[in-house]
Amino acid sequence: MRVCAAWGRRFLLCDESSPQFQPQARTRGKRLRPVCGDEVFARPLTGESDWVIDQIGPRRNELSRPDLRGRREVLAANIDTVVIVVCATPAPDWFIVDRYLAAAIQMQCDAILVWNKRDLAPPDTELSVFESIGYRVVSTAKDDADSVAQLTTALAGQRSIFVGQSGVGKSSLINALATEQRQRTATISDANAEGRHTTVAATLLYLDHAIEVIDSPGVRDYAPSIESLVDVDQGFVEIAALAAHCRFSDCMHRAEPGCAVKQALTNKTLSERRYQSYLRLVNLTRQLRADKY
Repeated sequence: MRVCAAWGRRFLLCDESSPQFQPQARTRGKRLRPVCGDEVFARPLTGESDWVIDQIGPRRNELSRPDLRGRREVLAANIDTVVIVVCATPAPDWFIVDRYLAAAIQMQCDAILVWNKRDLAPPDTELSVFESIGYRVVSTAKDDADSVAQLTTALAGQRSIFVGQSGVGKSSLINALATEQRQRTATISDANAEGRHTTVAATLLYLDHAIEVIDSPGVRDYAPSIESLVDVDQGFVEIAALAAHCRFSDCMHRAEPGCAVKQALTNKTLSERRYQSYLRLVNLTRQLRADKY
């Protein structure tokens, strides 16, 4: 059985061979914490409609974040591709995008950037920075069949998780990919031009073309859970490549002599914004590590 939705200690299960069979379940005790995408061992309870989850199967990877105390919190598991959705309104927070890309590297899975609502605004020029370092960028609109078909091809045969800020149209885009299952959507709040949260829990959907999609709640901030400061640069592919040429193996790319990253900034071959994003994540990781201990 597989967890296709989770609300606290309540879960919705599904069977890959029969996706329409979706019993509700709970766990015994507090130690067992399944998340959306988990493979679990579960059994029906005698005389009840609920099932009980006894064990979580091995995870290939985990999308996680630090909680307020710096402890690692797992959001979803067993993912092939992280799909990061952005659009013109609400305005993109590229630092959040960077952190999701860092998480994808940490998970050893693919990442795709989606510029959604292209019918309302052309792609932001910042996307060219991501394309230049090897990331795939897809431009979509929920009513544009060609763009939806392009995304369908990119996701076929995979389990993907759609992530991003509230209001970027993740659920609407998934609806465009789907034939039967539909997610609830809402308009942008006129008061502050920020998205409204319409997905309240990560939910796994089975679509055509062997596509499995986890629709996740929108965010206003995100950070990957990173154990060591020296691991932060691994989340930035171009900085990690440059770091191999630094004089010191533990170079933090601030003021150390012989730093290839700082030299690339001087030569303007490295994005200043991406470098500042790296520094922000270093500082945040340092703060969370300190709070943890």
